[in-house]
Amino acid sequence: MDKYGQHIFIRLQSYKGNVKYMDYNTIIKSRIQDAINLKVMILKDPLLIQHIQDAAGVIVQAYRSGNKTLFCGNGGSAADAQHLAAELSGKFYLDRPPIHAEACHVNSSFMTAVSNDFGFDAAYSRYIEAVGKKGDVLVAISTSGNSENVYQALCKARETGFTCIVLSGSSGGRMAAKADVLIKVPSDDTPRIQELHILIGHIICELVESELFGK
Repeated sequence: MDKYGQHIFIRLQSYKGNVKYMDYNTIIKSRIQDAINLKVMILKDPLLIQHIQDAAGVIVQAYRSGNKTLFCGNGGSAADAQHLAAELSGKFYLDRPPIHAEACHVNSSFMTAVSNDFGFDAAYSRYIEAVGKKGDVLVAISTSGNSENVYQALCKARETGFTCIVLSGSSGGRMAAKADVLIKVPSDDTPRIQELHILIGHIICELVESELFGK
C-alpha cells in the first residue's frame, strides 16, 4: 500500500512472457519465495553441490601449483566476475596473504582497444592469451551459457591448458561443452540465476580460502 493505504498495482511481464497485474507487496514476497525455492532445489541436488566442491578443489590446486584464477562475464556477470576476483585476491573471511585473481575486463584501455581493433568477441580471449599460462583456472559466468566473447575465452583457455569452470543457467548453453566443471543453476530467470551465481561464488571463495589458509 502507498501512504494513503491504497494498493499499488503494476503491469508485470515475466521472463516467460506472461503478463499479469500484481501489487508491490505480492511482487516482493513472490520474488523472495522464488529465490528460496531455487536454493531449496540446489540443496536437494547432490550432483550440483559436488560440482561446487569440485570447482573449489581445482582452484585450490591451481594456487598450490603457483597459478592464478581469471574470471569473465558480461553485464551483471562481469560485475560478479570482478566481485569474486576481489574476494579471492583481497580476502573473504580471513586475514591472510593476497592471492592472484582478476576479472578479464578491468583494464578498460585494453578492452576498448582490442574491441575496436579485433571486435568485442575477441576481447577476453586475447586477454587470456596475453596473461594466461598452463595450469591457470578460468571461471566463465553467463546466465545463458551462450555469450560469444565468454565462449571464445573458454576456447582460448582450454587451448592454453587452463581448467575451466562454467557458471550458467539451466541449459549450460554452448559453454557447457567447454567446461571441466559445470555449475548449472536450475532456472531460466536471469535475476534468480545471477543471485545464485554470487551465492555459489561466495561459497567457492570461502572453501578456497579455508583450504589454503585455515588453521
